[in-house]
Amino acid sequence: MTLKIAVQMDPMESVNIAGDSSFALMIAAQKRGHRLYHYDVKDLTYLAGRLTTLAHPVKVQQVHGDHYEFGEQVRLDLGSDVDVVLMRQDPPFDVGYITATHLLERIEHETLVINNPASVRNAPEKVYVLDYAKFMPPTLISRNIDEIRAFQDEHGGIVVKPLHGNGGKAIFLIPEDGSNLSALIEVFNQTWPEPHMIQPFLPEVQDGDKRIVLVDGEVAGAINRKPGKGEFRSNLAQGGYAEAAELTDREKEICAAMGPDLKRLGLLFVGIDVIGGKWLTEINVTSPTGIVAIDKFNGTDTAGMIWDAIEGRLS
Repeated sequence: MTLKIAVQMDPMESVNIAGDSSFALMIAAQKRGHRLYHYDVKDLTYLAGRLTTLAHPVKVQQVHGDHYEFGEQVRLDLGSDVDVVLMRQDPPFDVGYITATHLLERIEHETLVINNPASVRNAPEKVYVLDYAKFMPPTLISRNIDEIRAFQDEHGGIVVKPLHGNGGKAIFLIPEDGSNLSALIEVFNQTWPEPHMIQPFLPEVQDGDKRIVLVDGEVAGAINRKPGKGEFRSNLAQGGYAEAAELTDREKEICAAMGPDLKRLGLLFVGIDVIGGKWLTEINVTSPTGIVAIDKFNGTDTAGMIWDAIEGRLS
């Protein structure tokens, strides 16, 4: 089976090939003989019932500084010219992102879009996770300072996060005495129109924040991410580092609870975050990462598993 694959992602020159999951997926697809096209979400055009984009045929290789080669730009009809669209541009999960899901939803009857655009739209990382609240730490979603202060009085040290943030950006730790809480919420309220996520600070994060990848509802592997020096955030993008990891019984229970739902919703490539082996904090469906590190530690081929699942759906 030779497929034509359009990858909706950020500019190729910005890709860190050492750890980028989208690039790993492209390398794996190319090895299977599939033809790749790269396009920017800003180039989507809808006219007379057809969704098109300007795209470059692209070849990729694991060479730093020379990792891609573009062919001559073409206009692709994403409904009739390709077999698969990979929606892999990085968040933020904003109106532009939501609009792209609406447009891609219109080609679902012709082309397989991964992850399913309607399901992605309905599953922002820090909101969809509320469907599995029994596995979460106490969680408040609000922009009301009185509600937030009452939550902080009950739980002591808290963490304040933008509801649609990504990559560990703008996550703040407020100590037990609540210093700077009012000022921080003023800044959050001025910066974001939506409410914010507030949770107790979990000291277990010093022992790691586990990223578990599920492929078509099944566990593919995991890494444990630990905070770097002077940080409480364990995101690799914020200076954290990865180590090999096994799943706890609680983490297996979490994956078993959500796996069938992910498969049914067409969320084929998902990364979940669990702190302390028991606290589910996020379900990443927009552009999950971590497969390069997982394969490095486990000797697995997660990108290959993802393409097996995609090819299985097409066949």
